[in-house]
Amino acid sequence: MLRRTHLALGLAIGLYFVSHIKSNKWAFLAIVLISSVLPDIESGFSAPKRHRLLSFQQTKWVFHRNFLIHTYTILIPLTIVFTFFYPTMAFPFFLGYSFHLFLDTFSPQGIRPFWPLKGKSTGSIVPGGRIDKVLFYVFVIFDFALLVKLFI
Repeated sequence: MLRRTHLALGLAIGLYFVSHIKSNKWAFLAIVLISSVLPDIESGFSAPKRHRLLSFQQTKWVFHRNFLIHTYTILIPLTIVFTFFYPTMAFPFFLGYSFHLFLDTFSPQGIRPFWPLKGKSTGSIVPGGRIDKVLFYVFVIFDFALLVKLFI
């Protein structure tokens, strides 16, 4: 999926849960948004200037999705570490990161959910394709509806 789709879903998830948060709600949303694009950090930021914030073009880096970052094997220990040292950060981190992985299971590259096991979860939604664009706009509509619900 494109970075903008991950951000739109991350915002929807964050807005859905933010009403249940008693501490700093802005920090909660920020952590959800950052962690929703964090798994793609190893691919760099090679998008064209006009779409730098919203689009995502993968580089030819060898390790993309073949290494530890696109897996629940790293998500679970990181969440446990955050739970012990930064408990207020653990839940939003888990939400953003796990929904990123969930969306990536629908792409043709897929993910290896429990690396080093060989099982791979793949789908047929091409990043930047028609279905990805539809998903993005659906998540933007959800974002708008959740914003209206929160502030009205």
